[in-house]
Amino acid sequence: MSEITPGGSSTPDWKPRVYVVGLLAGALFGLVASYLYARAAEEDARGGGGKPRPMTTGDIVTLALAGLGIVRQVSEMGRPPKKR
Repeated sequence: MSEITPGGSSTPDWKPRVYVVGLLAGALFGLVASYLYARAAEEDARGGGGKPRPMTTGDIVTLALAGLGIVRQVSEMGRPPKKR
């Protein structure tokens, strides 16, 4: 029996490709996010006496919830559409 992939192809090696694409997309997203954070923190440090303000617990919780929302949306993309 051959597996049917999300794209309709019957090749059994689609999962590793999905993992690699996800890994690369996540790494690229993380790199861009860290660059933007470092740039904003540097601007904050220049205006705030040489030290950027520390991240608060609320900032971290908000970021974690946003990340979970993104993961949930991506996982829903793999499900078939609901029939009405």
